[in-house]
Amino acid sequence: MGIYLTKEKKADIFQTHGGSATNSGSIEGQAALFTFRVQELSKHLQKNPKDHSCRRTLLALVGKRKQLLHYLAQKDITKYRELIEKLGIRK
Repeated sequence: MGIYLTKEKKADIFQTHGGSATNSGSIEGQAALFTFRVQELSKHLQKNPKDHSCRRTLLALVGKRKQLLHYLAQKDITKYRELIEKLGIRK
């Protein structure tokens, strides 16, 4: 993890989306954490377009987030719709 992600920021993300600051296993919290990391890596890549290691990490995170969201959509479609609206991803 990068320096941009402190323990406090991580706890705040899980508090907001996962229910409690220590609930790091929730699907919603994990997807929110991946979304935050994707946004930060995207900002980094705009400044450093030749950083291929970062680009590979970004693509891996997007794939993991996609798998989590697909699982959540299969499990509970209403939570899925709420989450993508709250995170501002997809349509």
